Amino acid sequence: MSDFRRVTNSLSVSPQVSEADMARAAEEGFVLVINNRPDGEDPNQPSSAAIEAAARAAGLDYLYVPVRGGPTPDQVETVRAAVEAASGPVLAFCRSGTRSIVTWSIGQALAGADRGTLIEQGLGAGYDLSGVLPA
Repeated sequence: MSDFRRVTNSLSVSPQVSEADMARAAEEGFVLVINNRPDGEDPNQPSSAAIEAAARAAGLDYLYVPVRGGPTPDQVETVRAAVEAASGPVLAFCRSGTRSIVTWSIGQALAGADRGTLIEQGLGAGYDLSGVLPA
């Protein structure tokens, strides 16, 4: 089972999830799963299509925003808007959770969130955002 790491009331991030994790995500109240991991990074990772099918079977919405390296401005905005529009908590994942929290936090910073608060939220979830967010 993957480690769902709460960042805020509206967002948690996780390392790679499995199809079985989708039922647990639904049970824990998530309404949307965002996949930031490109297909094919590891031959053993489940495909986006497989995770999407499991998410939808569990009653979850699903969004595929594969980030290679750093997120693009469009990816940042897509994730920001999806989290904002979701009717409940969102679970975002990639290989380690880092691309997911980085993509989200940049969107929050661009929308005016306090850098110090974002860094604190990242640390609370086990991620150091101090080198990512603009000063």
